Amino acid sequence: MDAIYPAAAVVAAYLLGSLAFAVLVSKAMGLSDPRTFGSKNPGATNVLRSGSKAAAIVTLLLDALKGFVPVMLVRAYGRRYGLDEGTVAMVGLAAFLGHLYPVFFRFQGGKGVATFLGVVFGIHWLLGVATGLTWLIIAFFFRYSSLASLVAAVFAPLFYLLGDRLQWYAAKPIAFSLFVMAGLLAWRHRENIRRLVEGRESRLGAKKA
Repeated sequence: MDAIYPAAAVVAAYLLGSLAFAVLVSKAMGLSDPRTFGSKNPGATNVLRSGSKAAAIVTLLLDALKGFVPVMLVRAYGRRYGLDEGTVAMVGLAAFLGHLYPVFFRFQGGKGVATFLGVVFGIHWLLGVATGLTWLIIAFFFRYSSLASLVAAVFAPLFYLLGDRLQWYAAKPIAFSLFVMAGLLAWRHRENIRRLVEGRESRLGAKKA
């Protein structure tokens, strides 16, 4: 019976993560399906290439929330149901995997940047701020969303481990989950990495072809 609550939390997080808001928001706002232009990635950065900043912002917030909400709920209310740090780690990873491999969209999802950031904010707001600032700094100076995402993903678990001496206790399951998500995020950006090396990567703000 005790295993029901963690399992239910993980399944719910995955299903929430499976909502491809880039597609849903674009459809609701009368825009082209983001899977048909640019990087063909159903994420906020590619929605921005449609020319609608509003749609991109809404997509970014919703994608982040589907990572933040399940983690935050488990951290805030989970202990009364026996949900510990291990469940926090699994729920965050489940929401992230839902975005990457959404059951509602034939397991063809986005690259998980906003959802990853949402998970990080759910773990601790200072960790989210540090990771978000890392993304902004790299994006501002280099104008590559993919590069900023890769650097932020690498630093997030390191920030978490560093925080053990500053603001929070670094639980091993959560640290492991962050490293796994960072690895998966890098894998999903493998084509971006190739284009970065070749100098063909699209810069932030580029319009769709």
